[in-house]
Amino acid sequence: MNGERRGGTFPHVTSQRARAYGRVIKTLRELGPAKLLPAEQARIRGAADALLFCADVASDPSAGAAFSDLVALREHLVASGRWTAERADQLVGDVWACSPSLDVALRSAA
Repeated sequence: MNGERRGGTFPHVTSQRARAYGRVIKTLRELGPAKLLPAEQARIRGAADALLFCADVASDPSAGAAFSDLVALREHLVASGRWTAERADQLVGDVWACSPSLDVALRSAA
C-alpha cells in the first residue's frame, strides 16, 4: 500500500472510489459463494484493496500486478463458462473504479 495513513483516513480515497469498492464487495457477497472459489474471491478483493489504497497506479507495481491478475481471472471465468463476459466486465470495471485513474484524469483536465 502506497501513502501514509493520516488522521485515520487515506486522503486519496474519494467517495467515488469508496462506492466502487462497495459494489465489488456487494458482488462478492451476492455471487461469490456460488460462482467463485474462495481463492478467486481473495484475488478480487486483493485487487480492489490494492487499487483503492494506492495513490498512483503507475508508481505502484503491486496495484498494477493485482489488476493484471484480475484481468487474467476474468478471462478464465468467461472461458470456462462460469461467468458471462458482461458480468465479468462489470466486475473488472468496478474494481478499476477503485483506482485513482479517474481522479488523476479529472485533476489533469482542470
